[in-house]
Amino acid sequence: MVTLAYDGLTQFDADGRLLPALADRWTASPDGKRYVFHVRPGVRFHDGTSLTATAVRASLLRVLSPATKGGRPWPLYPIAGAEAYAAGSAADVRGITLLGDTAVAFTLSEPLAIFPKFLAMPVASIVPNPPPADPGQPLPPVGTGAWRFVAWQHDDYLRFARNPDYWGGAPAGETLAVRIIPEPLTRAAEFEAGRLSVIEVPFGETARWRRERPAQLVEKPALRVVYVALNNRRGPLRDPRVRQAFNRAVNVPEILATVYGGRGIPARGAIPPGLAGSDTARRGYAYDPAAARGLLAAAGYATGMDLRLWRTGTNIELSRVAQAIQSQLAKVDVRVELVERDASSQREAARKGETDMVILDWWADYPDGDNFLYPLFYSGSFGPGGNYAFYADSITDSLILRARRTTDDAARTALYRRIDERVYQAAPWLYLWFPTDLWARRPELVGWDLPVIFNGQRWTAARLTPR
Repeated sequence: MVTLAYDGLTQFDADGRLLPALADRWTASPDGKRYVFHVRPGVRFHDGTSLTATAVRASLLRVLSPATKGGRPWPLYPIAGAEAYAAGSAADVRGITLLGDTAVAFTLSEPLAIFPKFLAMPVASIVPNPPPADPGQPLPPVGTGAWRFVAWQHDDYLRFARNPDYWGGAPAGETLAVRIIPEPLTRAAEFEAGRLSVIEVPFGETARWRRERPAQLVEKPALRVVYVALNNRRGPLRDPRVRQAFNRAVNVPEILATVYGGRGIPARGAIPPGLAGSDTARRGYAYDPAAARGLLAAAGYATGMDLRLWRTGTNIELSRVAQAIQSQLAKVDVRVELVERDASSQREAARKGETDMVILDWWADYPDGDNFLYPLFYSGSFGPGGNYAFYADSITDSLILRARRTTDDAARTALYRRIDERVYQAAPWLYLWFPTDLWARRPELVGWDLPVIFNGQRWTAARLTPR
């Protein structure tokens, strides 16, 4: 939530739409390889210094610098020379140039139509220039955002005050506090006692809250997908008929209703319904154990097989989903051993291709269908890049790269649908669902909206009214 103190050149609203921010406008070359962002005039940082194009360039270089190790810099790697600079093999980033002190030009290594969305991510937040003298020390949270940082107590709270000079208009509220309460039922108790304004409803409380507090609930499809990555390079899972059989052997709607509280939409692809390119009318894999048995027999596994499904015990809901999948696959003679590890060990094994199956959820970093195609199904994204299924298809690869170069929105959306359909038929995953976020808000809170992406909420219109 410290991101509330910062802005980028662009930003997302609560519905995931891209808006101008510190850049009041931008232009792109017809091929999507060069972008010019014009810095919004009159903007000041919380310390009173003026926003300049020089500060923009310095902020991005600081993120990329191998000396500072500024978070996850991959959203800036499309810029020509950025990756070499981050690796310490180049002295500068040739793709970031200043046009006076009011505009910044970005030249990319190859066309990327969605590049402006990358600049709305927290890693591209702009900070004052120059940075601290000691590059090993983190910057204090001084930005241009709607909220000024006031205090932070580790594992307890963050406190902010209204920025009266915010370029987008001062927030409606005077202060904002973010409480850190890891235990879901404790959060719920604090909310019911009136000490929290909004919370995510605990999964175990879903039915009760829907019954007792319907007027306080806000529900919105999340930009997230829950799935089981089937390792396309291991044993029986190399055969698409086996993977298709799994999708017919598991009763996804039943598990969604009984284990996940009904908080989701069954997935018939990888792109969430809220994004362009999703096809909600696509014919899905219907629950049909007899058809699953037929596919397994055709693939040479009439007597079944033995596989391992990795899960993490720290996610209680997904751990229970894994148990349900184990039970249902057993009915078609697929004998599944559950392997439980901590989240980091599970993900590391998946990245190395050591898992047969692994249950995961994928959260959008940027609200675009590309974020559910390029990392998850492009062959160049194997392992650490996000393709934990190790799915590889040359036609899919070429379509994904073509979509990234396509600047026409309608044409790119059509490509997303085509890619998603092709991948779905190959069944590299056991497709589960797109979660829906379910939050509760106090009656006295007005002007608040549940964001589909975490950095799409700025709390600028939120305020408490007298009870």
